[in-house]
Amino acid sequence: MVGVSPCKEFSTTCLRIDPRRYTARRILKEYKGLDDDPQITRDDVLEAADRIKGQVERTPLIKTRIRGQDLWLKCESQQTGGSFKLRGATNRLMHLDPEQRARGVVAFSSGNHAQGVAIAARRLGIAATIVMPADAPALKVQGTRDNGANVIFYDRLRESREEIAAQLAAEKGATVVPSFDDPFIIAGQGTVGVEIGEQLREFAEDGPGQILVNCGGGGLSAGVALACPAARIIPVEPEGWDDMRRSLESGAIVPVEPNARATLCDALQTRRVSPMTFAILKSREAHGLAVSEAEVRDAVRWAWQEHRLVVEPGGAAALAAVLAQKADIVPETVVILSGGNIDPALHAEIVG
Repeated sequence: MVGVSPCKEFSTTCLRIDPRRYTARRILKEYKGLDDDPQITRDDVLEAADRIKGQVERTPLIKTRIRGQDLWLKCESQQTGGSFKLRGATNRLMHLDPEQRARGVVAFSSGNHAQGVAIAARRLGIAATIVMPADAPALKVQGTRDNGANVIFYDRLRESREEIAAQLAAEKGATVVPSFDDPFIIAGQGTVGVEIGEQLREFAEDGPGQILVNCGGGGLSAGVALACPAARIIPVEPEGWDDMRRSLESGAIVPVEPNARATLCDALQTRRVSPMTFAILKSREAHGLAVSEAEVRDAVRWAWQEHRLVVEPGGAAALAAVLAQKADIVPETVVILSGGNIDPALHAEIVG
């Protein structure tokens, strides 16, 4: 269990910086040296669920039918901030002590984690700086700013967001809040799985048999895997960015190719998964899937036409795998719709 002071055992994720002692280079070295095996357990996820109760929405679990078979949609696209990311951000920031809160937090994200951190920080009275790619969707940038965060842009092809965040942390004495490779982030994201189990038992005797999860760095997939140990976990990624799938197949972490094409699934554009999330999914014998841009578009369109659900491309990859018949539908299959932050013009173009 994560039952100790986060800055004692998980110093590389908490990164409480004394600017008189720490340089950006040292912060980055510690961050990249993150413990691969922090012993996160299901108990940590359950504790996170109790901790953040009242701070996040209990999102709907709705029944649907595909190819004549029943399955469930977990609508994290309707979470505050438009994605599941508020869960992990809230759990992470609630672990900060008063001194850390006074020094602020720094995060890096293409948008959904940015908004989650910004909302959690605003609620807790913490100053937040977010490093975002210059090509981040305008809707996500505005949502981050609207919640009081300071946004710093970077070029995702030429600059390192980790290095920029480390430099900012060194200058401000702030806490770096990673988007997925952090035990408290993973535990917070896993509360989605806790809710799925609770909600499904209201309708069925058994818990989830299979859960398809959109996967970028793997924080949500790993957290849900911990929360739902009896379910088969299937991480789903866009083609070309399917490094978790290839890593699980090979048994070792394989990064995204440097010339990978851009994808509509901006929320899933992570070039290398975390050793932490990979280890959890590997231990659960998870097998990943990859979906095409066309299949993702079909899923965004289907969610709107069938249920009037607004789902962003990165939140629809798991649904795309089912619709494209890349995943079988077994009893009590659950598909997580992880985000709904899509530019209105793009959504209108896709749904036609």
